[in-house]
Amino acid sequence: MDWVRRRAGSLLGLGLAGGLVWTAVVTLSMPNWYDPSEDCARKVGVDNAHPRTSWFPPSASCVSGDEVRQYMSTTRSVILSVVGVLLLILIATGLILTVRRLTGDPGPLRTGDDLKRRRRSHLLFGALDMGVAFAVVTFLNVVAIVFGNLPGAILFILTTLVGLSAFGTLLDRHMGPLPSTALDSRRRGTVAGLATYGIVFAATAVSGQLPFFRFWAVPLSAIAYAAITATQWSRATRPAVVDRVGRAEDGEGNL
Repeated sequence: MDWVRRRAGSLLGLGLAGGLVWTAVVTLSMPNWYDPSEDCARKVGVDNAHPRTSWFPPSASCVSGDEVRQYMSTTRSVILSVVGVLLLILIATGLILTVRRLTGDPGPLRTGDDLKRRRRSHLLFGALDMGVAFAVVTFLNVVAIVFGNLPGAILFILTTLVGLSAFGTLLDRHMGPLPSTALDSRRRGTVAGLATYGIVFAATAVSGQLPFFRFWAVPLSAIAYAAITATQWSRATRPAVVDRVGRAEDGEGNL
């Protein structure tokens, strides 16, 4: 069980990747969204038909008056249903284990010197890295919606949140505040990733551009991440400053 808990991120990533593939396969197994009548006429021989589809269980048929023709085979529908349930269990298990890691063993305390340089690198290069990540997210967001429809978009949002949390944790571990533990990095990285996405999503919603991100999300994400990590650095270093001041005052009192 400990091995599974340590591999929670991989388990969740596998489930989410499989879920995105599943939504694409289901979408491609249905009449295309831009001209479903032509697809119905070509595959099942029904003219002037409109599609009747369902995502769970996955099914598709073409309806023309009182005539109904099955577009997706029963075998494919059953297989996709079973795979969908298994992927849902995998995603739920991965999510639960991943969230539990945020309250797990903190691990050894890491220390280091030259914190000013480390902070400068985090605010500058970390923000640039987050901007690059959002450039990829902006492009893949379009792909997920086109090939996965609404379920694909929902899964992609969840995948993005998990991915940005992991990426934020990685950046914090390499450039974040010290002294720190692995648990501290996971928590700060998760907050930074989720908050950055929330800011970009809210700005996109206010501008009326949903569901597609625009490329101005790239600089916005970098600025938001820099502001969030700057706040985290201030909060992380404040106790150390207070502690040093307290020790200095105690020393003066002893004199």
